[in-house]
Formats: sequence, C-alpha cells, structure tokens
Amino acid sequence: MREYAVKIERNGVWQRVGTIAGAAPGEAIFRYGSEYLQDPEAAAISLSLPLQEEPFSPEKTANFFDGLLPEGFTRRAVAEWMRVDERDYLSILYGLGRECLGAVRIAPENEKEEAWYERVSPDQMRDLAAEGAVKSAELVVKAHLSLTGASGKVGLYYDEARDAWYLPHGTAPSTHIVKQSHIRYREIVANEQLALLTAERCGIDISESFIVNVGAGADAEVLFATQRFDRQMPETPIYTSGLARPLRLHQEDFAQALGIPAQRKYEHADEGYLKQMFDLLLTRVRNPLEDRMRLWKRIVFYALIGNADAHIKNISLLYAPDLRSLSLAPAYDIVSTAVYDQSTREMAFAIGGDRVLDAITRASFVRAAEEIGLAERAAMRALDEVCGRFETALAEAAEELDRQGFTSAEGLREKMLRGGAYRNM
Repeated sequence: MREYAVKIERNGVWQRVGTIAGAAPGEAIFRYGSEYLQDPEAAAISLSLPLQEEPFSPEKTANFFDGLLPEGFTRRAVAEWMRVDERDYLSILYGLGRECLGAVRIAPENEKEEAWYERVSPDQMRDLAAEGAVKSAELVVKAHLSLTGASGKVGLYYDEARDAWYLPHGTAPSTHIVKQSHIRYREIVANEQLALLTAERCGIDISESFIVNVGAGADAEVLFATQRFDRQMPETPIYTSGLARPLRLHQEDFAQALGIPAQRKYEHADEGYLKQMFDLLLTRVRNPLEDRMRLWKRIVFYALIGNADAHIKNISLLYAPDLRSLSLAPAYDIVSTAVYDQSTREMAFAIGGDRVLDAITRASFVRAAEEIGLAERAAMRALDEVCGRFETALAEAAEELDRQGFTSAEGLREKMLRGGAYRNM
C-alpha cells in the first residue's frame, strides 16, 4: 500500500488536504483529511471531488489525479525515465507531483520543503527545441514537474530583466510553460502564436505568449512560451535563488471538473460536452453570464480558425487565491489544425449537432445557442462581432509575426482562411 499526502496552496500557504493511497493504480482512492474537513475555510480541490468524509472511488480519483499528468509520447518517455509502467499513474504522480498545473502538490507525509532555481543554459534551451519531448521528459523528471498534454513541454521560470530561464526544483513554482515544435506538424509554434494573437484581436482573453528563437527560426530552433495564468506575483514576494516567487492559483480543466477521464476528452456519440460545460458555468462560477459569453466567443473562434483539437482538457476553470470562487480561465492551446492536410476535420465536440468542420455554419450556432440556453439574439450578435474582426485580426497578427522574422505566417494565414469555417458564416 502506497499513501501520499495531497497538499494545496491557498493564499500562498501550503495546507494538507488529504491522502491518495492504493496498492495499485486501479485501486488508488483519494480521501479528504478530517482536520481539513473541520476547517471552516476548507474548499474542494475539484468540482468532481466535493468535500465529504467518505473516500472517493478509484474511478473518480483517477479522473482528477491522472488528469494532472502528461499524455501520449511524453508520458511514455517520462515513464521510461522513471522506470515504471506508463499506466501506473500513482508512481508517475508521486515522481512529478511537486509542481502540477494549478495549486495541488503530491508529496511524502514528512516532506522537507526545499526550493531553488537552476539556470537553464542556452545550450539546454537549444537541446529542448531540437529534441522535443525526449528532452522535456528528462527535465520534468529532474525537477518533478507535471504538466498535462501530449506535446513535449516543461515548466520554467523566466526572468525578463535578465532574459534568462530557470528550472524550478522542490516547491519552487514556474512562471511559464515552454513547448517544443511538434515533429509531426510543420510550423506549429508560429501557428499557435498566430492563432492566439488573432484571438486576442477578436476580443478573446488569452495568456501572454511569445516565441523563443534559439537559432535562425527553423522548427527545430524555436520554442513556444506561455505565461502561466495559474501563477500570480504577490505585491511583496519572497525571493528564492534571487528570483521573486509567484503564488500558485488552483485550476482544473473541464474534463476534471466534469469527472470525465482524460481518455475521453474528445466527444463521442453525442455526449453533449458543449451543454455540460455551459451548464457548469451557469451554476458554479462567480459571473456565469459573463463567463458563458466568453466561452461562446471562444467556441466561435475555434470554428473560424479550424481548431479541431479544442477538447475539454484545453478549456479550464481558475480558482481565486482563497479557493472560494472560480471563473473561466483565459484561452490557451489554440492552433489551426485545419492547415494540415493529415489532420482530422472532425471537431472535438459537436456544435449544434455538427461535428465535421465543413458542415459548421451559422445555423449550427443558432442550434447550439438554443441547446445551451443562450438567447439567440445575444449569441448571434457575439458571433457577428468575432466574425467581423476575424479577417483583419488574422492579417494584423500575421504581419506582426512577419516583422519578427517568421515569414511562414502569411502562408499560415491563407491556409487558416481557407481551412476553417470562416467562409461558412
């Protein structure tokens, strides 16, 4: 039997929440601690794991905690580095759980809380760009960092004043998520930055991002850096290794919040993921009307840009520092999959009953608005607002990237216009 402490950072202070224990990954259960439950300020770590004395089933436990881990090739590479079975999420979670997405930490009961930062050399950044998921797996194991997703990524601290990157150790938090260029898809870094810059110009809230060029701008010489929206610099920070430490803010993606396994992040057989997300926002967030409209505009943009990878793990909820309220997190992981001939045209979830990108039209969104309970007039006004800005926003974003030396942006712009659903609106 293995048992690990589950901790959460609230208002900058670590608090023991409970334990996760099991002899095998299929048997692991999470239980809130009695002391935590007696705290009048106690808050659940997930909407799918409400405060209760009884332990949660292995299925409900895995839906949240396995959802904190990398997927695909990165997970296999991490498991190989750790010499454990990739299905053994409990062992991987214990190895990587010092720095997860959000504010949760998995640790030994008597963990000595140490924190420091290690400078990442320019050569190491070039290796990360060139070697991708293999190199990122080495770094995440070294620093015990767990970041979800299938692409190679690592959490790093960026010191803008020095233009320097650092690898966090122990309980030291990162400030940015850094991803390498995907070996299957050309120009994916420029693609994502172009999509996000366009989204911002269309009135969609995003996290600040930029391209890290460690060479001449070729795919194997660029990294994509996103500022973490689940990290917040306090007014009076504590310094570690000469760097100001941010606070952790808790977050969870919609798969975790809805209790859906990561393996089912793409909708199948009319499961109603769109309605489930909008229903959750209606009842659980601080400003439901505002957040529902924010998500609606985002869904519109996914269709316009041709983003078939906008699954429910790529949309998240962000908790307040005291964990007492939550809101829709900024948009992230937006790419135009439609620019790649080998990519599917099937969206991650249905929009008004339509899944195939070529079938999504204005009528699809009229049906979707009715399905999720948005007033048609307001929903279509928001759709027209995003559509009205889209082509100009895309052109301006492409010009900005071109000025930075990424000449592929113009070609990507043309493919996005042809490949997405913009012409159908």
